[in-house]
Amino acid sequence: MFGIAGDTITSTQPITDPESIISSNNVFQLGFFSPINTTNRYVGIWYSDIPLRTVVWVANRDRPLTDSSGTVIISDDGNLLILSGQKQIMWSSNVSNPVPMVNSSAQLLDSGNLVIRDDSDGRTIWESFQYPSDSFLQRMKLGSDVKMKSWKSSSDPSVGTFSAGVNSVTIPELYVWNGSHPYWRSGPWNGQIFIGVPSMYSVYKNGFTVVPDDEGTAYVTFNIGDESPVLYYLLNHDGTLTEKYYKGKREWEVSWFTPKTDCDVYAKCGPFGSCNSKDSPICSCSRGFEPTNVEEWNRENFTGGCVRRTPLQCERNGSSNLEKKDRFLKLMMMKVPELAEWVSVPEKECENQCLMNCLCTAYAYYQGIGCMSWSGNLVDIQKFSSDGADLYICVAYSELDEKRNMKFLTAVSVIIGSILMAICPYFAWMWMAKQKGMTKKRWFKLEKQSLSPEYSTETSFEDNMNQVKLKEVPVFKFEKLLIATGNFDKKNKLGQGGFGLVYKGKLHDGQEIAIKRLSRSSEQGLEEFMNEVVVISKLQHRNLVRLLGCCVEGDEKMLIYEYMPNKSLDAFLFG
Repeated sequence: MFGIAGDTITSTQPITDPESIISSNNVFQLGFFSPINTTNRYVGIWYSDIPLRTVVWVANRDRPLTDSSGTVIISDDGNLLILSGQKQIMWSSNVSNPVPMVNSSAQLLDSGNLVIRDDSDGRTIWESFQYPSDSFLQRMKLGSDVKMKSWKSSSDPSVGTFSAGVNSVTIPELYVWNGSHPYWRSGPWNGQIFIGVPSMYSVYKNGFTVVPDDEGTAYVTFNIGDESPVLYYLLNHDGTLTEKYYKGKREWEVSWFTPKTDCDVYAKCGPFGSCNSKDSPICSCSRGFEPTNVEEWNRENFTGGCVRRTPLQCERNGSSNLEKKDRFLKLMMMKVPELAEWVSVPEKECENQCLMNCLCTAYAYYQGIGCMSWSGNLVDIQKFSSDGADLYICVAYSELDEKRNMKFLTAVSVIIGSILMAICPYFAWMWMAKQKGMTKKRWFKLEKQSLSPEYSTETSFEDNMNQVKLKEVPVFKFEKLLIATGNFDKKNKLGQGGFGLVYKGKLHDGQEIAIKRLSRSSEQGLEEFMNEVVVISKLQHRNLVRLLGCCVEGDEKMLIYEYMPNKSLDAFLFG
């Protein structure tokens, strides 16, 4: 880069690409440059003694030079101009009341500010600090009209969509806008810090100041002196506001940036919605409120925010029942909503003034600010893990009525108690029935015996309401007995009694059996039937018929004995 002597451009000493001027202490440099990935030429200001070129201001950002024939001059009317090789004006300082060129000069200061002076009296008639690019430097002033404006991209310094400055309400706040819509805000200024940015405490204590101007608004500036490190703020093309510092290394380091989380983005949770980056989902409705659109809320589209479940008194046709007056829900460690109004009352009167104002929806008191109140919707509320303010939101009496809530809890307890009293006897009866069933099951167990393949050691049956599962009981399959008796053919009938019929059968292995088939009309029930199985199985004797097992399927109950070819004992006793 070629340079010329001094830090000033005069009518007799212009600069031509690639010439430049340097501030008196070699802090900043002004000249021609090309951003990355482009050959377009711009006139800008950058740090002179930092190896990595860091451009902090651009003059012709919307009208680049297409070659290296550009010139910076003082015009006849005293304005600073950038001319192309064809003498076309690519940029002008547009001083409204310029002075003749012989009395006008442009000087680059060590602050990075380029000023045009009237040399006859030393008066500054124009300065670059009034027209920031994407960088906020020490001693620069940002206000409602003087704003940082982002680049479109890292290779295009033309004006992007994001801007940053101070709003013009009674309590100043620093904003980043996306177009005309807020994108991020700092929270109110309390004289030392912006209370909505707890992570920037140390930075603001080291030099930030908010000063009222003559037009009833305010501007913000910062000054950390000439001590190391070099520090400035950059508004990136994606809307991120970054604090950067340099300590002699080749790279700038980032010490702070915003937005860090989704909750830092303006109005993430909509009106009356509260955002907490540590929760999932991050948005919630405070007590007394519910989502405006439940379906959208469940899809994590929170822009609709929350609405009151119960209207306030003054929303209910001006009701004045003093016993049922509205009350306040306290939310601690909060980023307070935007557009706070300052009220000149002491802390103890802050709550009363809000209650007396039908339009008041919330209040907060913060040292250094005093009493703040809000009317209408509460927008951009955020829960912090530390610091922040106590926010008091006005809600209907019924939402915080402790007596009412106790009555509700009592009623719920009584209902639950009544239900338990009603169902406990039922469960007790079920338990007793289960115990009784388990006792029966123990009676059903018979001694294991060696069975042929026709036998099964486990089956299940149902008698009226009882379903009993038998284990380790010799049980014949009903299908096998049908085959053995020829489908209970009459020619295989051996006799009958009050209990039912007895059939002769022959298993496929040749063993002959007698089957006692309990009649469905028999008065002998399941319990009596199983008692007979147990008793007979325990009375095995060489002179008594041997019980081989039983069959219980559906309504069928059968006992299977070994077959006695010589008839029964009564035939021998009574002929």
